[in-house]
Amino acid sequence: MRVALFTGNYNYVREGANQALNRLVGDLEARGHEYRIYSPVTDTPAFEPTGTLVPVPSVALPKRREFRLALGINRELRDDVRSFQPDIVHVATPDILGTRAQTFAKSLGVPVVASLHTRFETYLDHYGLGWGKPLVRAHLRRFYGRSDMVLVPNSAIAEEMRGVDRPVAVWGRGIDRDRFNPTHRSFDWRASRGWSEDDIVLLFFGRIVLEKGVDRFVEVVRRLRERGHNVRPLVVGEGPARDRFASLPDTVFTGHVDGEALGPAVASADIMLSPSVTEAFGNVVLEGLASGLVVVSANVPSASALIEPGVTGILCDPASADSYVDAIAVLIADPERRRLMGAAARDASAKFSWEEASLSVERAYEQVLSSRP
Repeated sequence: MRVALFTGNYNYVREGANQALNRLVGDLEARGHEYRIYSPVTDTPAFEPTGTLVPVPSVALPKRREFRLALGINRELRDDVRSFQPDIVHVATPDILGTRAQTFAKSLGVPVVASLHTRFETYLDHYGLGWGKPLVRAHLRRFYGRSDMVLVPNSAIAEEMRGVDRPVAVWGRGIDRDRFNPTHRSFDWRASRGWSEDDIVLLFFGRIVLEKGVDRFVEVVRRLRERGHNVRPLVVGEGPARDRFASLPDTVFTGHVDGEALGPAVASADIMLSPSVTEAFGNVVLEGLASGLVVVSANVPSASALIEPGVTGILCDPASADSYVDAIAVLIADPERRRLMGAAARDASAKFSWEEASLSVERAYEQVLSSRP
């Protein structure tokens, strides 16, 4: 199959969505399929792209200049798509580019597969734009409703998407269990940051942006300290909201970490706090579980699909800081419980396979093609 993939970010900023897309392209091209990817680019990409990347005209977003907004599909791009003669058009972002790609695909008579990677409607509250939720939800319903198949990351979101009146399939994710492994826990790594083995290191893992729950993380640390728990904050990641940690001056920042250095950075923590409510899959939650950490997370579909409450992690009321504080306080007081839950979390991560995730997309493509005249 030849697949034209349209996405708002393929490699200029590293995030879970484009990591999954690059992995998909690599896996399915290895199986004989061919991709051509249309996305904004920059002069400073975060990593080398997998497959053939075609630059799309774009501008920087005003308040989030690290992200680009594609301006649509010009004549040159339309000619490029026609020359490629795709069997499938895969749209990964419900933006101008994705919407125009849907329309163009329909004019060519090519089926459209849309994949859901982010709960965009949940972003608005973090930027004082909650009034716009009905508009965003209406746009998302139209966007996914115009596709021939919708790929979602878990069964909970699949149930939510039944209302779009389109076939829905689950495209999960995999995990590198060698990179994310409790054996990478390092006393030397901790000591180099000024921590002993008895210190409780609380991990924030991911891009440092408001929609990842940065403010909630800071609030939880402050409340834990008010109760007498001297937790040590560790932030693995980078992003524009780093200044939100100013009230926690002893926070250790690793910046962006990749390769062999990432495993010890995650596994050397004690508890991972994931207060984000914007995730569609929750890649960092799975990476924390595979690293043998107890993950205390917001109770949202992405996390509930990965965590067995009380066994492999703890799910909390995302609206209540005390819910997180209480859960973490119990774990601090019970090292044996942390050990047992961390081991169970590691075991549970074994069922997530990148190969099976990519094959599920291949099957979805085949289903779409077989259902058309």
